Amino acid sequence: MTPTFRIVPAIALAIAFLGGAAEAQTIKIGVNEPLTGAFAASGTYVVNGAKIAADEINAKGGILGKKIELIIEDNKSNPTEAAAVAEKLITSDKTPVMMGAWGSSLTLAVMPKLIEYETPMVVETSSSGKITTTGNPYIFRISPPSAVEAAAFKGIVDKLELKKVDFLVINNDWGRGTAEDFSKMMKEKGITVGAVETMDQGAQDMSAQLSKLKATDSETIIVTTAVDQLTLIFKQAAALGMKKRIITTGGSQNPDQIIAQAGAAANGTMHLTTFLPWFPDKTPNPEATNCFIAEWKKRGFDFAGVTESFRGYDGIRTIAAAIKIAGSDDPKKIKEALWSVDIMGLNGRIKFTKSGPAGKESGQSKPNVYMIQISNGKVTLVPQS
Repeated sequence: MTPTFRIVPAIALAIAFLGGAAEAQTIKIGVNEPLTGAFAASGTYVVNGAKIAADEINAKGGILGKKIELIIEDNKSNPTEAAAVAEKLITSDKTPVMMGAWGSSLTLAVMPKLIEYETPMVVETSSSGKITTTGNPYIFRISPPSAVEAAAFKGIVDKLELKKVDFLVINNDWGRGTAEDFSKMMKEKGITVGAVETMDQGAQDMSAQLSKLKATDSETIIVTTAVDQLTLIFKQAAALGMKKRIITTGGSQNPDQIIAQAGAAANGTMHLTTFLPWFPDKTPNPEATNCFIAEWKKRGFDFAGVTESFRGYDGIRTIAAAIKIAGSDDPKKIKEALWSVDIMGLNGRIKFTKSGPAGKESGQSKPNVYMIQISNGKVTLVPQS
């Protein structure tokens, strides 16, 4: 028995050593996205884009001599769950940096955890202004806040000859923030803001709100919600015989999915988007855009998802650039390094400027914003001034 007694600790020690060595070979990045619930389609697109970025980086040798490892968790489209996922990623999975959390309410729920555990997060989608103005120095956002979307839209409202506008928005921070920022811009342009209707994120029947809006004297409705609910809205608006112009915001519409699911009901709808996969040559980085789209198709994913997946791709590339600059996977060093990131994303330059209270600033990059229209089942680009 004595030899066996001596060998077992040696084997255990070797296994422990090898396990530690294996763990040290990867740099973990937490990914906090909605993979089930109301925003599941969008969250899945973002995650698949993130995986392409990770594979691309690892194929080139990784970062600091190590492969990156995505620790992906489902926040179930629920703010409480998003906060719990963030805590798990930080405390149990030991991720020094995260990407997330798609929706504004989800991201806002996560933000206190970032401060508590001093861990940075790259925000790839959320657009609520509160995310970068409330004083959270661990937030670095690459998506446009609704105020930036509104400013971009300001350049084309004259061409649309808007006179009076109503709103139909999801009843959360994203939707309410959009209505507030766009209303402010409209009023500055002398455009009358009419009714503001809201809908719950899980609602399937918006005919009551649409009936109210049909009866107003506005000519345009601004709609903010995710793609599945948009499809229902377009179908229900068509069933009501609504003839008003509909414009969506948030860059989360997946026009190709809308065309496939809403059919003729989508014709004439207009959409603010942050990526132009239909027109690669008009993007800031045509070569990279074409390569990304080719890889997306190679993996068998629907083209419709490209309009959201690119954010996951750019988010992981942004984090990887920061880790490389930091020369470490230490959270504090990554946070400081994010301020030095300067890369070309699929939708333009990713470089953070300060936003929020002095001494507690968040980082905000300024991506491009475009207007597209669905005409006869095809996506067309609306010229901007």
